[in-house]
Amino acid sequence: MPGQVHKHHRIARVLADEIRAGVHSTGERLPGEHALTQRFGVSRTTLRQALQVLGDEGLIATHPGIGSFVTFDGTPLDNRLGWTRALAGQATELAIEVLRFETVRDPALAAELDTETDAFVALDRVRRLGDGAGVSLELSRVPAVGPLAGLPARGLTEGSLNKTLLAAGRITESGDGQVSVRGLTADEAELLRRSPGESFLHLAQVYRAADGSLVEQVTSLLDPARFQLHVHSGRGDRA
Repeated sequence: MPGQVHKHHRIARVLADEIRAGVHSTGERLPGEHALTQRFGVSRTTLRQALQVLGDEGLIATHPGIGSFVTFDGTPLDNRLGWTRALAGQATELAIEVLRFETVRDPALAAELDTETDAFVALDRVRRLGDGAGVSLELSRVPAVGPLAGLPARGLTEGSLNKTLLAAGRITESGDGQVSVRGLTADEAELLRRSPGESFLHLAQVYRAADGSLVEQVTSLLDPARFQLHVHSGRGDRA
């Protein structure tokens, strides 16, 4: 049935995103069928179809009577999956410097992204090599609504914004991004401890939930010597 096929592929995509993000680590058992059917509001048949998709993609292995275990151990470079985790897989040690973590008002951004509020949780971070040189500058904006309204005072779940969003039920269904190359401004170069005008990748991304509401808006500056962009096209895929 078309609706059911769409539904199990959607569930597989959500779980695949979580696995690639490290929410479910290699060798870890996924939550049981009962917990997952309750979470997604689907039947066991639909859930098992979703798990089959994950198995076919090499992300999990399912053992009858025991459960499904994560087998994925890749480190794709996608900021939703954690720059630090990805670079660590390349034996690159990074230090994270939080420049800003507070609630801000931004009516212009609210109008641009059609959000219900102009209050956003702003999280700005620089990731640096051992010598202090910055390899990425990431500016994240999340609508400060519901359980996320007081986030700066409570802090992130396990230090991860992605895990915090998942715990709050803010699950990405679709995303759109634009990438370009441009020189660093004087202010950006100072934050990154690099040279003004040095070429960096500029990545602007918008992530939305199934109902179209904004989950997160991210603007990143990335050292092209350290990061690559892998683009995969296909129905329902997010680059």
